[in-house]
Amino acid sequence: MASDAVSPKTVLVVGCGAAGILAAGRAAELGARVIVLEKGPVAARKLRISGKGRGNITSTAELNGFIEAFSPNGKFLYGAFSRFFRDDLLKLLAGLGVQTKVERGGRVFPVSDRAGDVADALLKWMTGNGAQLRPNSRVKSVLIEDGRVAGVDLYGGRMSADAVIVATGGASYPKTGSSGDGYAIAREAGHEIVPPRPALAPLVTSEKWVKRLAGLSLRNVEAHLLVATAEGERRVDSEFGEMLFTHVGLSGPIVLTLSRAVPELMMQGRVIVSIDLKPALADRQLHDRLIRDCSSTKHFRNYLPELLPRLLIDVFVELAGIDPHKPLNSITAAERERIVALLKDFRVTVSQMGTLDEAIVTAGGVSLREVDPRTLMSKIVRGLYFAGEVLDIDARTGGYNLQAAFSTGWVAGDSAASQRENPSPTC
Repeated sequence: MASDAVSPKTVLVVGCGAAGILAAGRAAELGARVIVLEKGPVAARKLRISGKGRGNITSTAELNGFIEAFSPNGKFLYGAFSRFFRDDLLKLLAGLGVQTKVERGGRVFPVSDRAGDVADALLKWMTGNGAQLRPNSRVKSVLIEDGRVAGVDLYGGRMSADAVIVATGGASYPKTGSSGDGYAIAREAGHEIVPPRPALAPLVTSEKWVKRLAGLSLRNVEAHLLVATAEGERRVDSEFGEMLFTHVGLSGPIVLTLSRAVPELMMQGRVIVSIDLKPALADRQLHDRLIRDCSSTKHFRNYLPELLPRLLIDVFVELAGIDPHKPLNSITAAERERIVALLKDFRVTVSQMGTLDEAIVTAGGVSLREVDPRTLMSKIVRGLYFAGEVLDIDARTGGYNLQAAFSTGWVAGDSAASQRENPSPTC
């Protein structure tokens, strides 16, 4: 009697980061024969250092908040988020023994504060479902026959497959393996690549005194992103929270978020970051406080520790243009105006973005016009899927980018194993 059994579909996943793990785990869960080709010796290297090693894996924001965070390409993610979203991720992790907590701004972390715990649990889930992990396996290109995937060409051999999922990440943090390999693979397969560029990157500034503040962290400040053109000065965006001075400029959560808009703004005019050092106090309140405090004979510089971190004082004195030894009761009304103005509008000029090596996320990637948002399958090559940062999607900080990697990975794996294919005509 002839058997009606159908051989399991072979799915190759290129890259074992957040997207690749979810893709492989889901495809294996559905019965596919899954092999994960990771070019490095260790899996999930970038996931392990996410959130400064604490693992900011997602956000409590509603769906529309997620879509807005990925603007202007956020609408592409409706399909993936509708099939696997935050609650699905947290349920999966809870089932693997990883409990989570919510911190300021709706950021979700593992209770252990170890991103490695998330990576280890998901890898165990992936291999437990039957996926095989093969480290030190670098893919050169996708093999294509008659418009559909036939396998991959590796540096050292070939492998046949029914479906290939490219989840290689972007080009940021190349030491973790995200060195842009996926762009070359996609381009050779006929896909358009939106030029990769740094997103969520530190900012380099023009002011030389910034180097003297290197290592200074400011909390509970508000940073405003401004652009100055021939028509005047315009505020583009604002963020409240924590930032950091580096030896060449600015970094930290609120600066990284603001940085997404910087490349486009630099083509329009001069880009400025204005820091409100006292956002909880209005100008009038600061004036009133200074009037009260300026009855003292204490020297101006010796008074400033009551207002500012010590590392910031010397630079502040220089920018205010006030004699550091001047008694407070000799401070003039005009000098009080300068002090308040500097406290509420402490400015630096942006000269350039940080490099891809420094960026947390890469903007650009595989053009979304050539990928079906419902299945993540290529509209050019049947059986070829893309997931995660290799796609032209990027968002602000707060767990959004990792959630997109998890969601698109899960959907690509689900689609590849289920043989859901895009009926759309070839581009």
